[in-house]
Amino acid sequence: MAVGLIEPPDHAARLPAVQAIGLAVGVSLAVHAALLLTMAGRQAATVPPPAVPSPAPLPMTTVRLTPDIPTSSAPQPAAPPTSLSTPSAQLPAEARLPATQVAPAAPTAEEWAFAARYPLKNSKGYRYHWGQQVRSMMGTAVAGPDQGQVRFRVEIGPDGRLVRLDTLWSTSDVAEQRARAAIEAMPPLPPTPTGRPLVFERTIAFTPFASDDTPLYRHDCEPEPAPFRNPFVWDGRSTPPGAAPAPPAATEALPLAECLKLLPPDSVDAEAARDQRLRDQWDSSTLAR
Repeated sequence: MAVGLIEPPDHAARLPAVQAIGLAVGVSLAVHAALLLTMAGRQAATVPPPAVPSPAPLPMTTVRLTPDIPTSSAPQPAAPPTSLSTPSAQLPAEARLPATQVAPAAPTAEEWAFAARYPLKNSKGYRYHWGQQVRSMMGTAVAGPDQGQVRFRVEIGPDGRLVRLDTLWSTSDVAEQRARAAIEAMPPLPPTPTGRPLVFERTIAFTPFASDDTPLYRHDCEPEPAPFRNPFVWDGRSTPPGAAPAPPAATEALPLAECLKLLPPDSVDAEAARDQRLRDQWDSSTLAR
């Protein structure tokens, strides 16, 4: 029995076959991968996305820009004003104290010395200090039925003694009695500045609401304005107003240089009293509305 020899396989001849098998396996894997990706994409497209919960609606509020207008045409009553601090209004009527004003100080010796040598404007300083002396001796003025004012016509002799006292009008009997008692008890006064009798009118205010009446002296050297005469009034018997010029106003017989030396310096009290007199004269309750 003949035994044949087996030849070894040829590796070089089998190499193309192995390469062909590897290529086929790679192509197969690529095809299967492409199919898997395609199927996964179709499945993802068919599955709906998860539902997203919608936010809850916010509450709506209405803002009114203009105030409500009442439908009724009748005017609404205004609310009474509220006072921030009215302690007197909260107290009973029996506990409220009346307003008071203490008597001013009497004129000093220096003030009377000035008044005795000041002859301008009918001895203005003498007349003012006389009224101040009377008011200082009347005591404290209290608001009530006894308060009031009294106006006198006074005549003082050259030596400073009272010659005549007449009451022109009075709003309170108590004020008049107090004023007359003070005048009778006045101390001796200096002589008048001109050496002649001094006649004037003076109002004494015995009230807690009286303001200071300190006079100003800065304009006392200026001449008095001419008295007014209505040119359209004529009684038919006397000289017509336009026929003769009005007589010049009487002036103080003092040179201007000497007159200016008599003027005292201005004071704060005199300025304040002047402003108060102007306000009392021209002020009106209707102008402040």
